[in-house]
Amino acid sequence: MSRDFILPDLGEGLTEAEIVAWLVAPGDEVTTDQVVVELESAKSVVQLPTPFAGVVEALGGEVGEVLHAGSVLLTLGSEVGAADAAAPVEGAAPVEVTAPVEVAAPAEPGVVTNDSALAEESGAVLIGYGTRQSTVTKRAASAPKRFGRRSGGSLSTGVSAPATAGGSTGPGSNGATRLDAARRSPVVSPIVRRLAREHGFDASQLLGTGHDHLVMRRDVESFIAELGEPAMTPSAATSAAPSTSSTVTGETPSPVADGEGDRRVPLDRMARAAAAHFSRSRREIPEATVWMDVDATELRGARRQLQEATGERFGITALIARFVVAGLAKHPALNASFDAEREELVYHSAVNLGLAAQTPRGLLVPVVHGAERMPLRALRDAITTRTDEAATGAFSPSALTGGTFTLNNYGTLGVDGSAAIINHPEAAMLGVGRFIERPWVVDGALAVRTVTELTLSFDHRVCDGAEAAALLTFVAQCIERPVSVLAEL
Repeated sequence: MSRDFILPDLGEGLTEAEIVAWLVAPGDEVTTDQVVVELESAKSVVQLPTPFAGVVEALGGEVGEVLHAGSVLLTLGSEVGAADAAAPVEGAAPVEVTAPVEVAAPAEPGVVTNDSALAEESGAVLIGYGTRQSTVTKRAASAPKRFGRRSGGSLSTGVSAPATAGGSTGPGSNGATRLDAARRSPVVSPIVRRLAREHGFDASQLLGTGHDHLVMRRDVESFIAELGEPAMTPSAATSAAPSTSSTVTGETPSPVADGEGDRRVPLDRMARAAAAHFSRSRREIPEATVWMDVDATELRGARRQLQEATGERFGITALIARFVVAGLAKHPALNASFDAEREELVYHSAVNLGLAAQTPRGLLVPVVHGAERMPLRALRDAITTRTDEAATGAFSPSALTGGTFTLNNYGTLGVDGSAAIINHPEAAMLGVGRFIERPWVVDGALAVRTVTELTLSFDHRVCDGAEAAALLTFVAQCIERPVSVLAEL
């Protein structure tokens, strides 16, 4: 019995991912929940476990290949022990073989099997990553598996486009003959569907080159090229500028001429997603900023006493995070978001604390969910977990979603302050600068104190400066006199 492990929906509308590394090879025996592959989406690097055990028969692609949700990620055969048990015994009576049972197609990506008797499997791990009994009709024997590979910078599937009544469908031929109004090929990616719509056709009417004729982005772009139209991205198609002399002649003007020694570096998937996210935040959020210098000498002293009393380590970030959570309970407007479509404010019941982190794959904001329910020790442990994950940039999809407020300790980068970009759709971000010794007036006399700068960026649609300043001064008071937070716990 063979089973196809289907690439699930990675959440947040992510429908494609690039294979970073295979952790197994054909012939390996794997167990339930064993991590088998690392994938890079537009959000993070994800390690996927297999929902069932067996022997690896085939990999669904090579390192560097982009797979779409619904594609075959891995094909597993029966476990070695099961295969041995099923082998015929010499001299034994023949066993009658019954026809396999056909079942209905699944509503979402999951597990494909050609046997209705499933072994015990793990619980669901990701959206669309089912371990329930599969309801997939067996693939026809004529449907070939396609394991693409990169060749000369493009993705080669090794599958020729089907001929049609109109003749060849290769470049230079009449591309319209590839469309079939009666055809309904599967189209998983909304980007692919939208790109086709922008150019006046239905992507499902193409015969895709993906698994089971799944229509890939390359199929749509190839068809657009055959029509002689520029293959704009959906975002570019909706915001295209009026024609100019350069667009009429087909020339693409360069904003700055390349000089000698210049080099161009294309953005990877995560960098493109980050750029779009930053641009949206600056474009949509009317942000304002308040800041103040804070004497953190007592905080350092309190941290030292806490560690001596418990024998445990507590980081400055964890302590400030606890102050922030207490402050958001008093000032919930900063733990809110603005729904522009409905013109409503959404006050969140939970504090899902985002922690801006510099990772090997760029700036990410992993989230500690339900921080308002955590005592200091639990919050510290959750932050430590996210910090450890940031060292590799490998987060689970849920770890990067659902944030309601972000804490940014950019002091670790050696700077005092920053005009930070709010993490859309949140309403505020608190930044903490470096801790440095400075002259400070204490009881009318100069003294050397440990000082840091707090900066709060906030969405002016959600609250005014007075509310933002109230949260900032509350956190500052907790840093200057840590014992004062006891009244809020």
